Amino acid sequence: ANLLDLAALPPLVDTALQHFGRLDALVNNASSYYPTQLGQINAAQWEELMGSNLKAPLFLSQAAADALRASQGCIVNITDMHIERPKKHYIVYSAAKAGLVSLTKSLAQELAPEVRVNAVAPGPVLWPDDNHEFDEDYRQQVVNQTLLKRTGEPSDIAKAVKFLIVDAPFITGHVLAVDGGRNLSL
Repeated sequence: ANLLDLAALPPLVDTALQHFGRLDALVNNASSYYPTQLGQINAAQWEELMGSNLKAPLFLSQAAADALRASQGCIVNITDMHIERPKKHYIVYSAAKAGLVSLTKSLAQELAPEVRVNAVAPGPVLWPDDNHEFDEDYRQQVVNQTLLKRTGEPSDIAKAVKFLIVDAPFITGHVLAVDGGRNLSL
Protein backbone atom coordinates (compact mmCIF):
# COMPACT_ATOMS: atom_id res chain seq x y z
CA ALA A 1 0.00 0.00 0.00
CA ASN A 2 1.03 3.59 -0.47
CA LEU A 3 1.59 4.62 3.15
CA LEU A 4 1.27 8.29 2.23
CA ASP A 5 -2.36 7.59 1.27
CA LEU A 6 -4.11 7.62 4.64
CA ALA A 7 -7.24 6.03 3.15
CA ALA A 8 -5.17 2.93 2.28
CA LEU A 9 -4.10 2.25 5.87
CA PRO A 10 -7.29 0.82 7.46
CA PRO A 11 -7.78 -1.59 4.52
CA LEU A 12 -4.14 -2.67 4.91
CA VAL A 13 -4.81 -3.61 8.53
CA ASP A 14 -8.09 -5.30 7.53
CA THR A 15 -6.27 -7.39 4.91
CA ALA A 16 -3.73 -8.55 7.50
CA LEU A 17 -6.53 -9.45 9.91
CA GLN A 18 -8.42 -11.37 7.23
CA HIS A 19 -5.30 -13.28 6.25
CA PHE A 20 -3.85 -14.02 9.71
CA GLY A 21 -6.92 -13.75 11.94
CA ARG A 22 -5.13 -11.45 14.38
CA LEU A 23 -2.43 -8.80 14.57
CA ASP A 24 0.33 -9.28 17.13
CA ALA A 25 2.87 -6.68 16.04
CA LEU A 26 3.24 -3.63 13.86
CA VAL A 27 6.70 -2.54 12.73
CA ASN A 28 6.75 0.95 11.25
CA ASN A 29 9.91 0.87 9.15
CA ALA A 30 9.04 2.51 5.81
CA SER A 31 11.13 5.65 5.40
CA SER A 32 12.24 8.24 2.90
CA TYR A 33 15.76 9.59 3.43
CA TYR A 34 17.51 12.40 1.62
CA PRO A 35 19.05 15.79 2.44
CA THR A 36 17.01 18.98 2.74
CA GLN A 37 19.13 22.08 3.16
CA LEU A 38 17.70 25.22 4.72
CA GLY A 39 16.69 27.68 2.02
CA GLN A 40 15.97 24.89 -0.46
CA ILE A 41 13.28 22.89 1.35
CA ASN A 42 9.98 22.67 -0.49
CA ALA A 43 6.50 21.50 0.49
CA ALA A 44 6.79 18.24 -1.48
CA GLN A 45 9.93 17.24 0.44
CA TRP A 46 8.23 18.14 3.71
CA GLU A 47 5.17 16.06 2.83
CA GLU A 48 7.20 13.03 1.71
CA LEU A 49 9.66 12.99 4.61
CA MET A 50 7.12 13.81 7.32
CA GLY A 51 4.60 11.53 5.65
CA SER A 52 6.73 8.40 5.50
CA ASN A 53 8.62 8.93 8.76
CA LEU A 54 5.94 10.32 11.09
CA LYS A 55 2.44 10.66 9.61
CA ALA A 56 2.17 7.11 8.25
CA PRO A 57 3.37 5.50 11.51
CA LEU A 58 0.79 7.50 13.48
CA PHE A 59 -2.14 6.67 11.23
CA LEU A 60 -1.11 3.04 10.70
CA SER A 61 -0.77 2.63 14.47
CA GLN A 62 -4.19 4.20 14.92
CA ALA A 63 -5.71 1.85 12.34
CA ALA A 64 -4.10 -1.17 14.05
CA ALA A 65 -4.78 -0.11 17.65
CA ASP A 66 -7.95 -2.12 18.27
CA ALA A 67 -6.49 -5.30 16.78
CA LEU A 68 -3.28 -4.86 18.78
CA ARG A 69 -5.27 -4.26 21.97
CA ALA A 70 -7.21 -7.47 21.35
CA SER A 71 -4.00 -9.50 20.97
CA GLN A 72 -2.03 -7.63 23.68
CA GLY A 73 0.40 -6.86 20.86
CA CYS A 74 3.09 -4.29 20.31
CA ILE A 75 4.38 -1.60 17.98
CA VAL A 76 8.02 -1.07 17.08
CA ASN A 77 8.97 2.13 15.30
CA ILE A 78 12.27 2.43 13.44
CA THR A 79 13.88 5.78 14.20
CA ASP A 80 17.51 6.81 13.65
CA MET A 81 20.65 7.26 15.73
CA HIS A 82 20.64 10.96 14.77
CA ILE A 83 17.49 11.71 16.79
CA GLU A 84 19.52 13.42 19.51
CA ARG A 85 22.21 14.89 17.27
CA PRO A 86 20.63 15.76 13.93
CA LYS A 87 22.68 15.24 10.79
CA LYS A 88 23.52 18.50 9.01
CA HIS A 89 21.48 19.16 5.85
CA TYR A 90 18.83 16.59 6.87
CA ILE A 91 16.50 19.05 8.61
CA VAL A 92 13.14 17.56 7.67
CA TYR A 93 14.23 13.92 8.05
CA SER A 94 15.75 14.68 11.47
CA ALA A 95 12.63 16.49 12.64
CA ALA A 96 10.42 13.62 11.47
CA LYS A 97 12.50 10.96 13.23
CA ALA A 98 12.65 13.01 16.43
CA GLY A 99 8.88 13.31 16.17
CA LEU A 100 8.67 9.54 15.80
CA VAL A 101 10.43 9.15 19.16
CA SER A 102 7.86 11.45 20.75
CA LEU A 103 5.10 9.51 18.99
CA THR A 104 6.54 6.26 20.37
CA LYS A 105 6.37 7.56 23.92
CA SER A 106 2.92 9.09 23.43
CA LEU A 107 1.52 5.87 21.96
CA ALA A 108 3.07 3.89 24.83
CA GLN A 109 1.03 6.03 27.22
CA GLU A 110 -2.15 5.97 25.13
CA LEU A 111 -2.18 2.24 24.40
CA ALA A 112 -1.00 0.89 27.77
CA PRO A 113 -1.54 -1.49 29.38
CA GLU A 114 -2.72 -3.61 26.45
CA VAL A 115 -0.13 -2.60 23.83
CA ARG A 116 3.59 -2.02 24.26
CA VAL A 117 5.22 0.60 22.02
CA ASN A 118 8.98 0.91 21.55
CA ALA A 119 11.48 2.06 18.96
CA VAL A 120 14.80 0.94 17.53
CA ALA A 121 17.36 3.59 16.57
CA PRO A 122 19.75 2.07 14.01
CA GLY A 123 23.22 3.39 13.43
CA PRO A 124 25.38 2.71 10.38
CA VAL A 125 23.86 -0.33 8.70
CA LEU A 126 22.83 0.35 5.10
CA TRP A 127 24.20 3.17 2.95
CA PRO A 128 22.09 5.07 0.42
CA ASP A 129 23.07 4.03 -3.10
CA ASP A 130 22.22 7.32 -4.75
CA ASN A 131 23.95 9.81 -2.43
CA HIS A 132 27.50 10.89 -3.28
CA GLU A 133 27.95 12.14 0.30
CA PHE A 134 28.37 8.55 1.47
CA ASP A 135 31.59 7.80 -0.44
CA GLU A 136 34.20 5.32 0.82
CA ASP A 137 36.09 7.97 2.83
CA TYR A 138 32.92 9.02 4.64
CA ARG A 139 31.97 5.41 5.33
CA GLN A 140 35.40 4.72 6.82
CA GLN A 141 35.13 7.84 8.98
CA VAL A 142 31.79 6.58 10.32
CA VAL A 143 33.26 3.14 11.07
CA ASN A 144 36.19 4.80 12.87
CA GLN A 145 33.69 6.76 15.02
CA THR A 146 31.80 3.59 15.93
CA LEU A 147 32.98 1.93 19.13
CA LEU A 148 32.70 -1.55 17.62
CA LYS A 149 34.69 -0.39 14.53
CA ARG A 150 32.30 -1.87 12.00
CA THR A 151 28.95 -1.27 10.41
CA GLY A 152 25.95 -3.23 11.52
CA GLU A 153 23.98 -5.74 9.50
CA PRO A 154 20.26 -5.65 8.75
CA SER A 155 20.04 -8.78 10.92
CA ASP A 156 21.22 -6.71 13.92
CA ILE A 157 18.18 -4.48 13.52
CA ALA A 158 15.89 -7.47 12.94
CA LYS A 159 17.15 -9.15 16.13
CA ALA A 160 16.49 -5.98 18.14
CA VAL A 161 12.97 -5.72 16.73
CA LYS A 162 12.35 -9.41 17.46
CA PHE A 163 13.60 -8.92 21.02
CA LEU A 164 11.17 -6.06 21.60
CA ILE A 165 8.28 -8.05 20.13
CA VAL A 166 8.95 -11.48 21.66
CA ASP A 167 11.19 -11.16 24.71
CA ALA A 168 10.45 -7.77 26.27
CA PRO A 169 7.03 -7.97 27.96
CA PHE A 170 7.95 -5.33 30.56
CA ILE A 171 9.47 -2.75 28.20
CA THR A 172 7.40 0.07 26.73
CA GLY A 173 8.15 3.64 25.71
CA HIS A 174 11.82 2.82 25.15
CA VAL A 175 14.20 3.65 22.30
CA LEU A 176 16.82 0.92 21.82
CA ALA A 177 20.02 2.15 20.14
CA VAL A 178 21.47 -0.44 17.75
CA ASP A 179 24.43 1.58 16.54
CA GLY A 180 27.62 -0.17 17.64
CA GLY A 181 28.12 2.56 20.22
CA ARG A 182 28.41 5.33 17.64
CA ASN A 183 26.09 7.67 19.56
CA LEU A 184 28.62 7.66 22.40
CA SER A 185 31.44 8.85 20.16
CA LEU A 186 29.75 11.73 18.32
